[in-house]
Amino acid sequence: MKIGIATDHGAQEKKKMLFAYLKDLGYEIVDYSPHNTPTDDYPDYARLLCSAITNHEVDYGILMCSTGIGISIAANKIKGIRCAKVSTVEEAILTRKDNDANVISLSAKTSIADAKDILSAFLNTEFTYDERHIRRIAKITDLEV
Repeated sequence: MKIGIATDHGAQEKKKMLFAYLKDLGYEIVDYSPHNTPTDDYPDYARLLCSAITNHEVDYGILMCSTGIGISIAANKIKGIRCAKVSTVEEAILTRKDNDANVISLSAKTSIADAKDILSAFLNTEFTYDERHIRRIAKITDLEV
């Protein structure tokens, strides 16, 4: 599985730790924000990573900024992206099972231990393919402009 990761400058150190963790688990990781600076704008990195998903260059994406909120809002503006700002393992599982999310957004304030647990849950949970969830995702897709 190929995973893209991108952050603004506020989450760069945590990104490095998660990059190493995921690589150790056997994932192929692509860093879409390798040279962060304090003047970075998170929407730029959301666009880079999400474009890689819609172009089938990576399977899933991980985004981080200080809160995880702004970067998730930017990601969800891109057609074909379902990004969930997640704070718990339960949310990570549910967004994959029910929403077939292809991007997860985390706060840089999330502890590294919690972030690892959340990412593991996200990456190891399959979409259920229940009719009701397929119907709801189709309605979300219909909202895309």
